[in-house]
Amino acid sequence: MSDKIKIIADSTCDLSPEIQKKYDIEVHPFVVNLGEDSFQDGVSITTSDILKYYKSTGKLSKTAAAPPSEYEELFRSWGEKGYEILFFTISKDFSSAVENARIGAEGLDYVHIIESANLSTGILLEVLTAADMIAEGRSAADIAAAIEHDVVPKVRTSFVIDTLEFLWKGGRCSGVAALGANLLRLKPCIEVVDGKMRVGKKYRGAIDKVVPQYIADRLAMTPHVVRRRVFITHTFENHKPVEAALKQVRKTGLFDEVLETRAGCTVYSHCGPNTLGILYIEE
Repeated sequence: MSDKIKIIADSTCDLSPEIQKKYDIEVHPFVVNLGEDSFQDGVSITTSDILKYYKSTGKLSKTAAAPPSEYEELFRSWGEKGYEILFFTISKDFSSAVENARIGAEGLDYVHIIESANLSTGILLEVLTAADMIAEGRSAADIAAAIEHDVVPKVRTSFVIDTLEFLWKGGRCSGVAALGANLLRLKPCIEVVDGKMRVGKKYRGAIDKVVPQYIADRLAMTPHVVRRRVFITHTFENHKPVEAALKQVRKTGLFDEVLETRAGCTVYSHCGPNTLGILYIEE
């Protein structure tokens, strides 16, 4: 067993450059397709590119995991340096990433695949908890087991979205539901439960007015949280609602760290602009 452990996560974890540098986390980019053109998530394409493409064509971007051979190459490159690997993937219900990674890791006993049952910074909460465990001197196998059994079931991920247009065009809700929500000015909360997305409470009104109601509701639902950190993750260009959300969460005193990240191409492709989520771990 190596005493060197490398954390790798696919780009759907929405890792910010600052956090990536602080914890020395490797990010493996998803593929993002705009029509016939393919790009690497966060490397050669941004959410601004996706919105520009959508406005000019009316079509959504498509995201895809890497093939097994690419995962194998990635794992071997770190294994040859003497590292054990903790690899975090988006939920199996959203992507083939975990299955492709498992195939790529066949025969490589130094690779531990962790299916997050989550997306966005819901994954990142698990990643950073693993980084904390590495700092405590725990083994890779022990960390993988602890994350899967003690952390994954307790991650609370949700977002409130401004429009159902992206979910509708992506096939994740009916056109009737999207039309009805838009006519009634409804802003649905999308929750991740057991690795799947479902619609929670529906709010009415302008998104900047809805955000504080949504945050208060989510925190009231979970009276006992892990204090270590919380994420406010969003796709806003106007930063005022985000600043208000950060201030609101800090004011509760529930968390030691209140971290802001921008959602990457995968979340953006499904939820679109003016989406905001609060993500944390329940005690």
